Amino acid sequence: MSKRDYYEVLRITKTSTTIEIKKAYRKAAVEHHPDKNPDDPSAEERFKEAGEAYEILSDEQKRAAYDRFGHAAVSGNGGARSHDPFDLFREVFGSGGGGGGGAGGIFDGLFGGGRTRGGDGDNRGADLRYDLEITLEEAATGIEKQLELEKAASCKKCSGSGSTADSSTATCGTCEGHGQVISSRGFFQVRQTCPECRGSGQTLKDPCAACGGDGRVEELTRITLGIPAGIAHGSRIRSTGNGEVGRRGGESGDLYVVVHVKEHDVFERDDNDLFCEIPISFATATLGGELEVPTLDGKSSIKIPPGTQNSTIFRLRNRGIQFLNSSRKGDLMIQVQVEIPTKLNKGQREKLQEFSDSIGQKNSPLHETFFEKAKRFFQ
Repeated sequence: MSKRDYYEVLRITKTSTTIEIKKAYRKAAVEHHPDKNPDDPSAEERFKEAGEAYEILSDEQKRAAYDRFGHAAVSGNGGARSHDPFDLFREVFGSGGGGGGGAGGIFDGLFGGGRTRGGDGDNRGADLRYDLEITLEEAATGIEKQLELEKAASCKKCSGSGSTADSSTATCGTCEGHGQVISSRGFFQVRQTCPECRGSGQTLKDPCAACGGDGRVEELTRITLGIPAGIAHGSRIRSTGNGEVGRRGGESGDLYVVVHVKEHDVFERDDNDLFCEIPISFATATLGGELEVPTLDGKSSIKIPPGTQNSTIFRLRNRGIQFLNSSRKGDLMIQVQVEIPTKLNKGQREKLQEFSDSIGQKNSPLHETFFEKAKRFFQ
């Protein structure tokens, strides 16, 4: 897929000033930040795209090369994106008073709380996805589920610090304490998070033997999650802080649970309404009667009036799925399908023929209406 023009991404022109470029990036970054769009899987890519555009256009040399040669000038040696887009976001917005130089204050100010990224570079734990299958009955009433997953958890031996009790830290020899290293890519010099200390600028002199200095170990974890009544198939529930534990005491990621509602043997769901097909005999459809029908709450009954036609729908109000975060419910639609006997003996055939001859067309309103229309059509 071809890249979009960087000016188009930031909605600016080639004559835009450096201040206008930064302003445009700030607007795009806030608009597309994943924390502001938790239910939009494409938001993070647009957020990264805005960061990539800003990184090139905010640098005079890179911008000049891009204006002359387009993406070809900045796409060599791994592409134009050299900054972690979230690091770039923090650089542009500043710490926001979040304490410890992290991005928490930025997110709290912009998005009113929610997920944050720690101030120790890559120390934040990864977000995780869990696919959970539930029944239609569980989706209708809500349920509490126990989830089991293997994930990075805090090392008990070092309490997540990554070091022995009496260990101290030393300045990272790779980045000399800066947390970043500079490498050359073609015409440009690129700053990247230090692979040795992962942006902290410090290394451990005596790392914990149990976790190798990471502060985390893989562990089977059990999480209790409440599924609300009325949840729909494909819905995503965010469990804050239940992702992977951060490295060396860093902030934990989030757990995103995607709910899959199993198909039901009897009911089909349409938003908050339920649909059910029930067969009835020819005699019941003709003479009328009472029909026992299933619901999610148990059995119920409906009256079948005499002369009920095939595919007639009966509505049972408030017997469907509960609306999310509401006490209101949808309806249950019962569609009757008149069964036609497939095997008749001689006596049954004679009686049915006698019955048919006796009623003629007088008691067949659909038949009569159709042929009246057909007669006018062929005149």
